[in-house]
Amino acid sequence: MTIAATYNEPGNTTEATLFVACALREKTWKLGFTTGHGQKPRERTVTARHQERVLDDIAQATRRVGRAETAPVVGCYEAGREGFWLHRFVQAHGISNHGVDASAIEVNRRRRRAKSDGLDVRTLLSMLMRSHHGERHVWQVVKVPAVEAEDQRHRHRDVETRTQERASTTPRIQGLLSRQGLRVTSLTTWPEPLEALRLWDGSPVPPGLRRRGLRV
Repeated sequence: MTIAATYNEPGNTTEATLFVACALREKTWKLGFTTGHGQKPRERTVTARHQERVLDDIAQATRRVGRAETAPVVGCYEAGREGFWLHRFVQAHGISNHGVDASAIEVNRRRRRAKSDGLDVRTLLSMLMRSHHGERHVWQVVKVPAVEAEDQRHRHRDVETRTQERASTTPRIQGLLSRQGLRVTSLTTWPEPLEALRLWDGSPVPPGLRRRGLRV
């Protein structure tokens, strides 16, 4: 299903615009729909990552508010664990979308931020409309990288992860060995040094310690 849309520029009239906000959770997503601040949001809960259901609910909301199928649809969600695939998915179906940085969303510091999905989605809807009308500093929109650029990041992140793992592994191995009066000057060729290590009485490294040394 494709939802065709003609995008309005911020600041222009949004009378025919359908605003869609999505509050994401691990198992369920809460969708909120409205055409303006004076309309009570329509809310629906769907199974997380159920793509067709998301499109169906948007189409139903469009018909319910009396909009043509070609009416502009503008959406938003907090970019986080779902990454950027959802942004690309809805845009591919004609929906103008904003992935926003959760840490940069405007919050009233005098109030505790409620955690219910319902309030989250209504808050997102309100901010989406304010931003669409041209208000600044409501939130920070995440710049979505190209698929190829995002994929290239994995190589660098893998190197960083391995470096961090090595930094934490070295002291663990040295700690295990020191309890038996053993020490190695370098772990570059680990676990090869295990073969040459001997305890105080000349016996080899015990099997339990050896297994732990191989696992870390």
